Amino acid sequence: MADANPQTDILLRRNRELGILNQIAQALNREVDLDRALDATLAQVANLLHLRTGWIWLLREGTNETYLAAAQNLPPGLADQPHRMEGSCYCLDTYRAGDLDGAANVNVVTCSRLSKLVDGTDGLRYHASIPLYAHSEKLGVLNVASADWRGLSPEDLQLLYTIGDMLSIAIERARLFEGSMQLGAVEERNRLARDIHDTLAQGLTAISLQLETAEAILDERGDREEIRDTVHQALDLARQNLEEARRSVQDLRAAPLEGRNLSEALADLVAEVQAAGGVEIDYNVTGGGRPFPPRLESGLYRIAQEAINNLVRHSDASHASVILTSTPQLVDLTIEDDGSGFEVDSLPEGHFGLQGMQERARLLGGTLGLQSELGSGTRIEVRVPLE
Repeated sequence: MADANPQTDILLRRNRELGILNQIAQALNREVDLDRALDATLAQVANLLHLRTGWIWLLREGTNETYLAAAQNLPPGLADQPHRMEGSCYCLDTYRAGDLDGAANVNVVTCSRLSKLVDGTDGLRYHASIPLYAHSEKLGVLNVASADWRGLSPEDLQLLYTIGDMLSIAIERARLFEGSMQLGAVEERNRLARDIHDTLAQGLTAISLQLETAEAILDERGDREEIRDTVHQALDLARQNLEEARRSVQDLRAAPLEGRNLSEALADLVAEVQAAGGVEIDYNVTGGGRPFPPRLESGLYRIAQEAINNLVRHSDASHASVILTSTPQLVDLTIEDDGSGFEVDSLPEGHFGLQGMQERARLLGGTLGLQSELGSGTRIEVRVPLE
């Protein structure tokens, strides 16, 4: 049998590489949403290079802080314990130091997170680290791994580096798109605020004035108690709606996080409540560096704000905890106190703002769970899937 033609082998390898790059490029070109673009890349790399597991670290814009932006098939020791994917590690330290710069340095390294585990690794010990850059700006690191690890050829490493370049472009494009969408959302929010102020608020003011006039006329013409009571009720209702309209305008004009991410805003909220005295609150966060869509951050913050206000005002609690946990799959917000509690089944509809919190959670695509008993405190947990 004749020996294989080296030129043919090279052509076959090049065709395979081009096919891989083409499929990844198509997946990235279909997405302007950053999370979906990252997930699509991991899925393509895992399938096409037979590297089952992968994850992507990204740096928060304008900072040197990293967060787990996407993950696929993490071993149980990491997937079931999100805190193990917090903080720094060997590859991130190396990346920050600038040593993962260039194709020659896309290397296979022992994963310092997996090396600390005895069980739950699924046989994983090593991964390849691919640096992600936009020009000279650091974006993050792509890690890929497989239990039956094989040595990566120079061609494989070069292919991974090219994939890293493509992913970097997709990340930069998605962030630019997200920035333009946020700018549009701010403009729309301000427009809605003007509309509410110019229509609803002014209309309710006019109703109040008309009813006050009617009340004055009734006083002049004699005592008509039943009509007066009706007028008083209408006045109260109009004033309540006017106050609600003003609150809605304020909410629209200024986003509640004021330039902070959700984790930072919750930390400030807890600090403010503790400074006022009365309740000691522990705040714990896992995955706090991960950015969320503004709508999700605002909704979760409002839920936390309402829950904390309720426990301060009504629970007689001395201690409470606020726990925020986010992974690439979901975000979980839990507020728990050791207060007096209440009977959930006998809770009047809308009591303590619960109905509003449940509605916010539903609009975010999540669920709100409530547990409470007399004398045993209260626990509220909001879970919102991110996929």
